[in-house]
Amino acid sequence: MKIALHKNLKNLLDTAIYIKDIKGENFLNIDSLIERISEIYENFYNYEESYIEKFVKETSAHLNYIIDEAEKTLTPYEIVKIARHPQRFTLQDILENVYDSYMELGGEGELNIDPAIVCAKAMIVRKVGHDLYFHQVMVIGHEKGHGEEFRQGGSAKPWGNEKALRYMKMAETEGIPIHFFIFTPGAYPIEDYPGAAQQIARNLYYMAKLKVPTVAFISEGGSGGAEAIGLTDIRLMAEKGYYSVISPEGAAAIEAKLKEGRPPRELVEKCAKALKLTARDNLKFGTIDKIIPEPPLGARKKDYEFFKRLKIELIRATDEVVLQTRSMKFLRKYAMAKQDTEDFKYFVNWDLDEDEIEILIENRYKKYRKMTQWAITEPKSIFKQVFSFGHNIGLKIKNEFKYKILKQGHKSFKKFLDELTSESSLLLKPVSDPVKSVYNLIVGKKIPKVPTQILEEEIFTYVSPLALEDKTVTCPQAEKYGCPDIWVPDLYGEFCGVCPNCGYHFPLEYKWYLNNIFDKGSVKFFNDDIASGNPLEYEGYAEKLKIARKKTGLKSALLSFEVKIGGISLIAVMLLAEFRQGTVGVAEGEKFIRAIELAKITRRPFLALVHTTGGIRIHEGTLGVVQMPRCTMAVRDYVDAGGLYIVVYDNNSYAGPVASFLGSAPYQFALKSTRLGFAGPRVIRETTGQDIPPDYHSAENALKRGHIQGIWDRRELRKKLFTALLTMGGKNLYYR
Repeated sequence: MKIALHKNLKNLLDTAIYIKDIKGENFLNIDSLIERISEIYENFYNYEESYIEKFVKETSAHLNYIIDEAEKTLTPYEIVKIARHPQRFTLQDILENVYDSYMELGGEGELNIDPAIVCAKAMIVRKVGHDLYFHQVMVIGHEKGHGEEFRQGGSAKPWGNEKALRYMKMAETEGIPIHFFIFTPGAYPIEDYPGAAQQIARNLYYMAKLKVPTVAFISEGGSGGAEAIGLTDIRLMAEKGYYSVISPEGAAAIEAKLKEGRPPRELVEKCAKALKLTARDNLKFGTIDKIIPEPPLGARKKDYEFFKRLKIELIRATDEVVLQTRSMKFLRKYAMAKQDTEDFKYFVNWDLDEDEIEILIENRYKKYRKMTQWAITEPKSIFKQVFSFGHNIGLKIKNEFKYKILKQGHKSFKKFLDELTSESSLLLKPVSDPVKSVYNLIVGKKIPKVPTQILEEEIFTYVSPLALEDKTVTCPQAEKYGCPDIWVPDLYGEFCGVCPNCGYHFPLEYKWYLNNIFDKGSVKFFNDDIASGNPLEYEGYAEKLKIARKKTGLKSALLSFEVKIGGISLIAVMLLAEFRQGTVGVAEGEKFIRAIELAKITRRPFLALVHTTGGIRIHEGTLGVVQMPRCTMAVRDYVDAGGLYIVVYDNNSYAGPVASFLGSAPYQFALKSTRLGFAGPRVIRETTGQDIPPDYHSAENALKRGHIQGIWDRRELRKKLFTALLTMGGKNLYYR
């Protein structure tokens, strides 16, 4: 009895400390209560058993009252603290209490590729009447390992996310569902191979078409680190979890423009509220599918009722994904309504046949394509919608007919003719020659043209405003390479902003690229009406957008346009430094997807020219974050259809876009002096405690790590792109 009482006192003390950590020491005199419990706990054997029994009973009731009162006044930042708290349940608790058996793969504890990522083969059992049914699943998730420093608080390193991808592929091979568990403040920001950003991009690219049902559960979802294992068919979220583009502290530091030190608590609280990072917010915005209820002030390690509920919800969610691939929609809804109890009404086989896998992938694409569309700021006249819809249908019909019917017949006959010609002997030549002549007369004999002279002869009239100053500048690398001072009109004129001695690239405005890279007069913009908005109603953000629009004359940070290089037609997008540092939100994501979908329909190459990108726009919260999986799915769909996708980086290219739809491109190149990576020096220092060398994010190092395929000189960009268009890509391109 004494031992049980001592244990009860310890639980009361832990609960009181937990309340203090969440609500603060002044909440309902909790600090005094902690002192009283501690005093009795430390001097346990000096008290009568009856006194301790009475104290435990009264204190337990009092703490329940405090918890209920605390629940009523929870703020978004207090919810963040719940998700981070050492007493919060972790993946290890879920493995032990939700699954009926499991075996960890890839090493345990410190003996692991990356202890922040745990992969396990698990068994989950469902009861139907008196029968038990066993399901195999692959469990992949972050392990925060409270008290285990080697787990980095759930921040996965690049090779941890690579391990996650490896076991995704294993689950796909075995045909078993995957349950993902997201407990991370963000990915560990290092560029060592395979690279933080690049590996997240690889994960997203592959998850877009995983051939097995996938379900994610979010407790702590920090930006790109969460997305690395977050692109799933259904996304569940803990009621007291958070899912955000950035931590409240990080957002506060940006708002306060701090380079060092911590932002004030009041600003952190304000940013947590503005980011709309709670489960309720994310459900409202459509970035998650369902909230899993928790006890007041959140579930902890010994909340077994919560684990029981989570098990039901995981089975139910997997059932839903599987049933959505099967016929009879009205029966599916009825079936799911009956699957909401501990004893399930029937067994659902989680194996999928080939047709069901195709539907699964199609459903996943539709889900993410639809996500955040409600937040798009675009004129929505009925006439324009009908015209746009009709235009897209017309394009699809035209190109399907042109390339799948006419061109296939053309290719088949040409192949037959070539074989006939090559195999013909002198006896068959009198027959094959007339056939060939008639064929050429009908379809026209097309001789491949390589109009390199166009590249040489084109004369451009655009002059950068930077070239109008009559002065000289010193190259930043003059001390190292002995570069002479450069006359500004030459530098920004014929030198294309490049030091003629060492090749250092000075920044140039985006208009220089539009006017000097592409064929004259070929740039035709589309989707210009899609504008960056303020879907979170983030305080002060609407005014910042207004200033950006007035300053640039643009409505978003991404331009989408049809263009030609050397006569070859392509679809291009460009992220601009001038508009909010090229950050990506709902508008930019939607414009990117529409552009690459047009490239797919018309079988044209797709170019992403990154003038600069600062990552995902924090003022749009998770609505911005989900552009990572949305756009990457569109990239995967385009590349699988035989498209040629090329990315060219310039200036500063960081964070979410590089960790998704840019980093997943098969062909990535950077101009000299590009800085490319996942996180900037400050974030790396705060996360790792280390300062990085000045050239850490250089294009040269990115090439050495295998993150890009080559480094280009700005003076040769036009020729390089033209050569790439001629030599890269498959037979599905229109000019092939």
